[in-house]
Amino acid sequence: MPKPVSQDLLSVITEDFGFERGHPLPFGATVARGGINFAIFSRHATAVTLLLFLPGSKVEMAAFPLDRHHNRTGDVWHAFVSGLNPGIEYAYRIEGRTGARHRFDPRLCLADPYALALNSPRPWGNRTRRARDAYRRALIVARDYDWGLDQPINRPMADSVIYELHVRGFTQDPSSQVRRPGTFRGLIEKIPYLLELGITAVELLPVTEFDEGDNERINPEDGSALRNFWGYHPLSFFALKAGYAADVGPGSEVNEFKDLVKAMHAAGIEVILDVVYNHSGEGDQRGPTYSMKGIDNSTYYMLASDGGYRNFSGCGNTINCNHPYVRHFILDSLRYWVTEMHVDGFRFDLASILGRDQDGNVLASPPLLEQIAGDPVLADTKLIAEAWDAAGLYQVGSFPNWGRWAEWNGRFRDDIRRFVRGEPGMVGNLATRLAGSSDLFQSDREPGHGINFVTSHDGFTLADLVSYEDKHNLANGEENRDGDSHNLSWNCGHEGPVADAGIQALRDRQVRNFATLLLLARGVPMILAGDELGRTQGGNNNAYCQDNRISWLDWERGASHRSLMRFFRLLIAFRKSHKLLRYDSFTVREGLGAQIHWHGFRLGEPDWSQNSHSLAMHLRGNAPGGRAEDIFLMANAHWEAHDFELPRLDEGAWCVFVDTGKAGDEAIRELDALSPLRDSRLYRVESRGLAVLVAGGVG
Repeated sequence: MPKPVSQDLLSVITEDFGFERGHPLPFGATVARGGINFAIFSRHATAVTLLLFLPGSKVEMAAFPLDRHHNRTGDVWHAFVSGLNPGIEYAYRIEGRTGARHRFDPRLCLADPYALALNSPRPWGNRTRRARDAYRRALIVARDYDWGLDQPINRPMADSVIYELHVRGFTQDPSSQVRRPGTFRGLIEKIPYLLELGITAVELLPVTEFDEGDNERINPEDGSALRNFWGYHPLSFFALKAGYAADVGPGSEVNEFKDLVKAMHAAGIEVILDVVYNHSGEGDQRGPTYSMKGIDNSTYYMLASDGGYRNFSGCGNTINCNHPYVRHFILDSLRYWVTEMHVDGFRFDLASILGRDQDGNVLASPPLLEQIAGDPVLADTKLIAEAWDAAGLYQVGSFPNWGRWAEWNGRFRDDIRRFVRGEPGMVGNLATRLAGSSDLFQSDREPGHGINFVTSHDGFTLADLVSYEDKHNLANGEENRDGDSHNLSWNCGHEGPVADAGIQALRDRQVRNFATLLLLARGVPMILAGDELGRTQGGNNNAYCQDNRISWLDWERGASHRSLMRFFRLLIAFRKSHKLLRYDSFTVREGLGAQIHWHGFRLGEPDWSQNSHSLAMHLRGNAPGGRAEDIFLMANAHWEAHDFELPRLDEGAWCVFVDTGKAGDEAIRELDALSPLRDSRLYRVESRGLAVLVAGGVG
């Protein structure tokens, strides 16, 4: 038994301190009446010791060896420690079998994979606790929180406008003028901006714990240290990133994140998490052992016959997602985020990996994906797959879905980029993408299962997409080898910043073309944070390691790009006010649905040929209440202006809503200030321009 506890420790330990058998479920540390139950899976361990630490102490306060007969049920080691309160830290010391497939090391303190908080370095970037002591211990936090009447919003996917952002990068720049930059609280301060823009959901880059200091490279241009900025190397599937908390108190990140979700919901904004279940931050055989490697390496990771790590993620290891226990582990994580944190959905990084078996083979009906799709707790949760992996598996349109999974539509991104930059033979592809990508989703899904995007965190920003043809990643310290070299971009005649007013005007037009096609296409649009403010990364298309103004959103650009932000705002409002753009079915029934008619310069004569660069789309349908809606979009990627014939309306007149050939605020009209055209027969669309007409004004 441990020594008697002194009076100053009674906040976390009481006089009833003792050790009992405990229970194998639930996994993790569970606060119960009279103490805390601990349970951890390890099939191949031969000895497990539970270590308890007082907050901030480097030496364990108590060590409890778990008896393999008394404290083990099946593959679960467990114990109940009475007289213990939240605030205590704990870890495990594990011994086990030897061999190439195992990495047991009894010298290490290992973090519980089910830990809800870790004793992680804070604030962000603190390098005083690198090496062996960092990220090794779990912190037990109280789970009580006053949610009031908060609950997930459950907005239909087809009605969503998603905004992808990085918690730190969104407010870290001094121009954000928030009190708590780079934190969950800083993001709360920007909710009024998100409301003004009109988005319906934020998609947050990874918010679970990772080591921002695990990048050993330096910026060769200025010698500064590079970091793991994006966070796609998770050290936990449960514990939040401590560096995103404004308060430096242990565990404060938990309630601060809950405050964020609650505030977003109060504003009508959903919260979608970018989750990484395909690999971990422990890397390959050269990487550190923080948790899963030392607990049961051959269960948690896909291993080759020689014990090496299979690497379908491109990050050194691959989680063994379809092992029965690991499936249970991932599902518990998802349920935690939904039930305890009230999140509305998930975007699964490299989700195709979740469909591989324990040897890496692609499964026709992956158990994990089916379980997630059919889980009753997740029934109203948005599920979005990045339907590819780093080993070449590409499943956009064919991702196993059970009618539930949506997908990042990489085909939309590529085809829209190709059309706008003027590639030949893209008119047919443009039509397919505008109509909801029926070639990908029509068999068993609807347009809302496709998440349309032109830019994301991975690649060029929208401003850079029209300013650079080549990546400029030297600052990443990898001699410009990293990042995609196939960007489908066009610099409009000059690489990088330019003083030429004509080139800049063309770039502005191209940005507006992209935005219009994205927000008027059927499917769910996703906008990269800052694109509406002309954010640039200076041509860096892989800014994963840039914790600086390359990645931070420069809010001062809002003044010089006011008309662009207005353009996005009005487009989003237009989409939200027209059910015709959000009708979530490929089926058109009498009196219901969206009829699509294709035209060229002349009505009824679309030019699908290789040399065509222009297309017109007439959307017709009925708004709620039976009122007719008509929207006419003319896209001209040709280097010459062209006149388009206009359809005759049954009633009303055509009004100009968008004309990207015009500059500044003239490129888009306020929704309540549309006026009829004088000539309803023809409309001229400028070279590399786009126009949108609406019947009778706002529908």
